[in-house]
Amino acid sequence: MTDSSKNDIHSTDLKVTDKAPLFELPGDSDKIVRLADFIGQPVIVYFYPKDDTSGCTNEAIDFSQLKSEFEKLGATIIGISPDSAQKHDRFKAKHDLTITLAADEERKAIEAYGVWVEKQMYGRRYMGIERTTFLIGRDGRIAKIWRKVRVKGHAAAVLEALRTVEA
Repeated sequence: MTDSSKNDIHSTDLKVTDKAPLFELPGDSDKIVRLADFIGQPVIVYFYPKDDTSGCTNEAIDFSQLKSEFEKLGATIIGISPDSAQKHDRFKAKHDLTITLAADEERKAIEAYGVWVEKQMYGRRYMGIERTTFLIGRDGRIAKIWRKVRVKGHAAAVLEALRTVEA
Protein backbone atom coordinates (compact mmCIF):
# COMPACT_ATOMS: atom_id res chain seq x y z
CA MET A 1 0.00 0.00 0.00
CA THR A 2 1.47 3.35 -1.00
CA ASP A 3 1.28 6.39 1.24
CA SER A 4 -1.23 8.07 -1.07
CA SER A 5 -3.60 5.08 -1.03
CA LYS A 6 -3.67 5.20 2.78
CA ASN A 7 -5.30 8.61 2.47
CA ASP A 8 -7.94 7.50 -0.03
CA ILE A 9 -11.10 7.14 2.02
CA HIS A 10 -14.31 5.65 0.68
CA SER A 11 -17.73 5.02 2.22
CA THR A 12 -17.08 1.48 3.31
CA ASP A 13 -13.83 2.58 4.94
CA LEU A 14 -15.15 5.46 7.09
CA LYS A 15 -16.31 4.36 10.49
CA VAL A 16 -16.90 5.71 13.96
CA THR A 17 -13.64 6.91 15.60
CA ASP A 18 -11.99 7.64 12.22
CA LYS A 19 -10.63 11.14 11.68
CA ALA A 20 -13.16 13.07 9.61
CA PRO A 21 -11.79 14.02 6.18
CA LEU A 22 -11.11 17.76 6.06
CA PHE A 23 -12.72 19.86 3.36
CA GLU A 24 -12.73 23.44 2.15
CA LEU A 25 -15.72 24.35 0.00
CA PRO A 26 -17.55 27.44 -1.27
CA GLY A 27 -20.42 28.17 1.06
CA ASP A 28 -23.57 30.18 0.86
CA SER A 29 -23.32 33.99 1.14
CA ASP A 30 -19.83 33.95 -0.46
CA LYS A 31 -18.25 32.25 2.56
CA ILE A 32 -15.65 29.50 2.52
CA VAL A 33 -16.58 26.51 4.67
CA ARG A 34 -13.57 24.71 6.20
CA LEU A 35 -14.10 21.77 8.51
CA ALA A 36 -10.77 22.61 10.19
CA ASP A 37 -12.31 25.88 11.44
CA PHE A 38 -14.68 23.87 13.64
CA ILE A 39 -12.22 21.55 15.38
CA GLY A 40 -12.88 21.83 19.10
CA GLN A 41 -16.64 21.81 18.66
CA PRO A 42 -19.07 19.17 17.44
CA VAL A 43 -20.11 19.40 13.79
CA ILE A 44 -23.02 17.80 11.97
CA VAL A 45 -22.09 17.25 8.31
CA TYR A 46 -24.95 15.99 6.23
CA PHE A 47 -24.82 15.14 2.55
CA TYR A 48 -27.93 15.48 0.43
CA PRO A 49 -28.62 15.05 -3.30
CA LYS A 50 -30.14 18.31 -4.53
CA ASP A 51 -31.52 21.67 -3.45
CA ASP A 52 -35.25 22.21 -3.76
CA THR A 53 -36.34 18.58 -3.94
CA SER A 54 -38.93 17.49 -1.40
CA GLY A 55 -36.74 15.27 0.82
CA CYS A 56 -33.76 17.63 0.74
CA THR A 57 -35.95 20.65 1.46
CA ASN A 58 -37.64 18.94 4.41
CA GLU A 59 -34.29 17.84 5.81
CA ALA A 60 -32.84 21.37 5.58
CA ILE A 61 -35.99 22.86 7.16
CA ASP A 62 -35.87 20.33 10.01
CA PHE A 63 -32.19 21.08 10.74
CA SER A 64 -32.91 24.83 10.53
CA GLN A 65 -35.80 24.54 12.99
CA LEU A 66 -33.54 22.75 15.49
CA LYS A 67 -30.46 24.91 14.87
CA SER A 68 -30.73 26.79 18.18
CA GLU A 69 -30.86 23.47 20.06
CA PHE A 70 -27.72 22.28 18.27
CA GLU A 71 -26.03 25.60 19.04
CA LYS A 72 -26.83 25.25 22.76
CA LEU A 73 -24.65 22.13 22.63
CA GLY A 74 -21.93 24.05 20.75
CA ALA A 75 -22.58 22.29 17.43
CA THR A 76 -22.54 23.61 13.89
CA ILE A 77 -24.61 22.10 11.06
CA ILE A 78 -23.21 21.95 7.52
CA GLY A 79 -25.24 20.61 4.61
CA ILE A 80 -23.28 19.59 1.50
CA SER A 81 -24.55 18.87 -2.01
CA PRO A 82 -23.09 19.17 -5.51
CA ASP A 83 -25.25 22.26 -6.18
CA SER A 84 -23.52 25.62 -6.68
CA ALA A 85 -23.17 28.21 -3.93
CA GLN A 86 -25.52 30.50 -5.86
CA LYS A 87 -28.16 27.78 -5.97
CA HIS A 88 -27.68 27.31 -2.21
CA ASP A 89 -28.29 31.04 -1.69
CA ARG A 90 -31.59 30.84 -3.59
CA PHE A 91 -32.56 27.63 -1.74
CA LYS A 92 -31.87 29.24 1.65
CA ALA A 93 -33.80 32.41 0.79
CA LYS A 94 -36.79 30.51 -0.63
CA HIS A 95 -37.20 28.32 2.49
CA ASP A 96 -35.81 30.66 5.21
CA LEU A 97 -33.03 28.19 5.99
CA THR A 98 -30.58 29.16 8.72
CA ILE A 99 -27.98 26.38 8.47
CA THR A 100 -24.71 26.57 6.54
CA LEU A 101 -24.70 25.01 3.09
CA ALA A 102 -21.54 24.14 1.17
CA ALA A 103 -21.19 23.56 -2.57
CA ASP A 104 -19.20 20.52 -3.65
CA GLU A 105 -19.56 20.76 -7.42
CA GLU A 106 -16.34 18.77 -7.95
CA ARG A 107 -17.53 16.13 -5.40
CA LYS A 108 -14.24 16.16 -3.46
CA ALA A 109 -15.81 15.97 0.02
CA ILE A 110 -18.67 13.85 -1.29
CA GLU A 111 -16.18 11.26 -2.51
CA ALA A 112 -13.86 11.59 0.51
CA TYR A 113 -16.81 10.73 2.75
CA GLY A 114 -17.82 7.92 0.38
CA VAL A 115 -21.36 9.08 -0.24
CA TRP A 116 -21.13 9.11 -4.08
CA VAL A 117 -22.54 5.67 -4.78
CA GLU A 118 -24.34 3.63 -7.39
CA LYS A 119 -28.07 3.90 -6.89
CA GLN A 120 -31.01 2.25 -8.57
CA MET A 121 -34.51 3.53 -9.28
CA TYR A 122 -37.11 1.83 -11.46
CA GLY A 123 -34.45 -0.64 -12.62
CA ARG A 124 -32.11 2.12 -13.82
CA ARG A 125 -28.65 2.35 -12.27
CA TYR A 126 -26.94 5.70 -11.84
CA MET A 127 -24.42 7.47 -9.62
CA GLY A 128 -25.69 9.83 -6.94
CA ILE A 129 -25.44 10.91 -3.34
CA GLU A 130 -26.49 8.52 -0.63
CA ARG A 131 -28.18 10.74 1.95
CA THR A 132 -25.78 10.42 4.88
CA THR A 133 -25.08 12.32 8.09
CA PHE A 134 -21.87 12.38 10.12
CA LEU A 135 -21.62 13.58 13.71
CA ILE A 136 -18.05 14.76 14.18
CA GLY A 137 -16.84 15.18 17.74
CA ARG A 138 -14.78 18.00 19.22
CA ASP A 139 -11.62 15.97 18.50
CA GLY A 140 -12.33 15.88 14.75
CA ARG A 141 -13.23 12.19 14.83
CA ILE A 142 -16.47 10.66 13.59
CA ALA A 143 -18.74 9.96 16.57
CA LYS A 144 -21.77 8.59 14.67
CA ILE A 145 -22.83 7.87 11.08
CA TRP A 146 -26.34 7.63 9.65
CA ARG A 147 -26.46 6.08 6.17
CA LYS A 148 -29.42 5.91 3.78
CA VAL A 149 -31.18 8.51 5.90
CA ARG A 150 -34.96 8.71 6.01
CA VAL A 151 -35.73 12.41 6.49
CA LYS A 152 -38.73 12.26 8.83
CA GLY A 153 -37.47 12.61 12.40
CA HIS A 154 -33.82 12.48 11.35
CA ALA A 155 -32.74 15.95 12.57
CA ALA A 156 -34.28 15.21 16.00
CA ALA A 157 -32.46 11.85 16.14
CA VAL A 158 -29.15 13.57 15.35
CA LEU A 159 -29.81 16.14 18.09
CA GLU A 160 -30.53 13.34 20.58
CA ALA A 161 -27.32 11.55 19.59
CA LEU A 162 -25.39 14.79 20.02
CA ARG A 163 -26.77 15.12 23.54
CA THR A 164 -25.57 11.58 24.31
CA VAL A 165 -22.11 12.17 22.83
CA GLU A 166 -21.75 15.50 24.63
CA ALA A 167 -23.09 14.23 27.98
